[in-house]
Amino acid sequence: MHKIPETMRAAAIDRFGGPEVLTLHTLTVPEIDDNEVLIAVHTAGVGSWDADIRDGWSPDGKKPRFPLVLGTDGSGHIARVGSRIRRLKVGDEVYSYSWANPKGGFYAEYVAVVAEKVAHKPKVLDLEHAGAIGTTGLTALQGIDGALHVKKGENVIVHGATGGVGTLALQFARLRGARVLATATGDDSVKLVRKLGADAAVDGKREDITAAARNFAPDGVDAVLTTAGGGPLERCIDAVRRGGRVAFPNGVEPEPKKRPGIKMVSYDGMAGVREFEHLNKAVEEARLQVPIAAAFQLEEAAKAHERLAQGHVLGKIVLRVR
Repeated sequence: MHKIPETMRAAAIDRFGGPEVLTLHTLTVPEIDDNEVLIAVHTAGVGSWDADIRDGWSPDGKKPRFPLVLGTDGSGHIARVGSRIRRLKVGDEVYSYSWANPKGGFYAEYVAVVAEKVAHKPKVLDLEHAGAIGTTGLTALQGIDGALHVKKGENVIVHGATGGVGTLALQFARLRGARVLATATGDDSVKLVRKLGADAAVDGKREDITAAARNFAPDGVDAVLTTAGGGPLERCIDAVRRGGRVAFPNGVEPEPKKRPGIKMVSYDGMAGVREFEHLNKAVEEARLQVPIAAAFQLEEAAKAHERLAQGHVLGKIVLRVR
């Protein structure tokens, strides 16, 4: 067991702005309450929502206190446990998703998190890959199982299948026995979704999505999970049968247009003990592959955000903290 220092390195912002406002700080290691754990962070996930917060968007409508440490998910070892915690102990390898975490995010050497938003990492993943899936794994699985209730034999489109959520949703839909058409952009993307198990792939930039979907499911597609809005999504929905359903995490812009006979479901990925147990089981059963698009050191957080801004991120960007 390592000794916990008084201060830590963290990538934080002192004001809103572009990637350049993310700089390395020396901050006090957060204290924990009775219901919290302190995680010595190994890997932090980097998501598009982090960039939105850096730009000035507030997930809970409150003004943040600067310096603000970004990061909604990550992995590491338990360094300290609150007095009420029995499920987790010092030294456990864990991963976590905590949205708008009040004591600072995961772009730091230590993070204090409410224990129910922390789980033992799945055995089939190392800390780096587990650190990439807190937010995206819960969002992907809750889309497939909770919002869409995907069943064996159904025809499903995963639209935006090469992103952090899409790469995992595709595999969870296959785990549930669905046939999956994945939308992608570019040869490398098409190659990736096929490697992850898609039954068919369509390059949305070069090919007619509606025609590909009708070819894939002549009687109509049963369900669509999307992480992106706009014209290509509407063309996916054109192929959905009457009584079919479309699900998307809140924050997808523009939201898909309502259509008669098609159920539209918006949802948020939720973290809790049961949710993580459900995710761990699915990760193990699917022998989940977690594509890492790029990995940066903690002090390169600004570079990670520059890479995020370039787009065409296949999988997830991560920060290697220790």
